[in-house]
Amino acid sequence: MKTSVREFKARLSMYLQKAGDGEDVVITSRGRPVARLLAMATAAGPEPAASELERRLKRIPGMLAAKDGKLRGSARPIAIGRGQRTLAELVLQERR
Repeated sequence: MKTSVREFKARLSMYLQKAGDGEDVVITSRGRPVARLLAMATAAGPEPAASELERRLKRIPGMLAAKDGKLRGSARPIAIGRGQRTLAELVLQERR
């Protein structure tokens, strides 16, 4: 089933129900597909092992891994100038 972003927003509950029933919902913007909504049973797979997650994290460009496998941070952190907001602040503002 295809629907526009506008229709999807207006009838979100109905499309969530359809996806939960196993029907794929394709969301379009200006006639082009941009997203697909699937039921959890078909979309979710087994959780990756902890070693696989650590391997994926280590592949993030610029991130430094400590001896225990946890990330220490970036080799080249982004400098934030006066008056600029951090990414965390921008995300919190969008959630309000």
